[in-house]
Amino acid sequence: MNGLKVAFILLIGALFAPAAAMDLKSADLDDGGKIALEQVYTRCGGQNIAPQLSWSGAPAGTQSFALTLIDQSVKPNKWSHWIVVGIPATFTALAKAAPLPAGARNIVTNFGGAGYNGPCPPAGSGPHRYQFTIWALRGPAPPIGDDAKADEVEAALEKVALDKATLSGDFERN
Repeated sequence: MNGLKVAFILLIGALFAPAAAMDLKSADLDDGGKIALEQVYTRCGGQNIAPQLSWSGAPAGTQSFALTLIDQSVKPNKWSHWIVVGIPATFTALAKAAPLPAGARNIVTNFGGAGYNGPCPPAGSGPHRYQFTIWALRGPAPPIGDDAKADEVEAALEKVALDKATLSGDFERN
C-alpha cells in the first residue's frame, strides 16, 4: 500500500508540475548584450548576416514555428526586421546565414524587405532593444500582411501561440 501511495503522489506531482519553458539561444548573440556588427544591416556599417538560433522546450501539440526580430524601442508600434512563418515543427535551429527550411517563408517587414534585415536604428536615437522571438504555434501562422505593424504581428502570433521564447540584444548607431 505504501508503494501505491508513493506512485500516486508522483503521478499527481507530474501532472501538476510546470512544463519546461521554451528557450531560445544563439552562438552569435548574448541575451541582453550588444549585437555584433556581423548581424547589423549594411547601411549601418554591418554585414547583415542572420545569426545562428536554436530553441528547445516546445510544448506538445506544436505544429509549426514562427520567428520574429522586432525593434522594441520604436514607438508607438515597434518595428519588424524579420518575420518567418511556416518553420516545420521538426526544426529546432537555424544555422547562421542559412536558407530557410522547406515550407518556411519570409514576410515583408517594416524594414521593407522579405528576409533578414539586421538592426539599423536612426543615428543619434540612442540604444535600441531588438528582440528575437520563436513562437510555437498550434497550427499554421495566421495571415500576416506585408509591412504589417510589428505590434499587430506580435498580437496575431500571441493568439495562436502555445508558447514562445525570446532573446534580446541592443544596438546603437551614433
